[in-house]
Amino acid sequence: MNLDKMLKTLFGFLLRTVLLLMGLVFLLSLLAAALLLLAWWGLRAVWAKLTGRPVQPLVFTVLRKAQWERFYRGGASAPTPQADDVIDVESRQVDGPGSDRIGR
Repeated sequence: MNLDKMLKTLFGFLLRTVLLLMGLVFLLSLLAAALLLLAWWGLRAVWAKLTGRPVQPLVFTVLRKAQWERFYRGGASAPTPQADDVIDVESRQVDGPGSDRIGR
């Protein structure tokens, strides 16, 4: 019984140590990535100052429309009409804004 408790304590300590080391490695990798990004921006800023250009901030653009269209393309949508598919239409005058939905 005493051996069982000792093994549980030993493996518990080992597990905590491994998890602590994994957390430290993750933290250090994030810190290294941030420092590399900062150094890259610093070099860009120094180069801009040396060449007489204004220092540009780092901008990460997110094109939401492009991301949306990447996953939600119109898959089986109708083909676009060709010139010979267009039907002649009689036009009419559309009145100005009428009453709203509640009849005012």
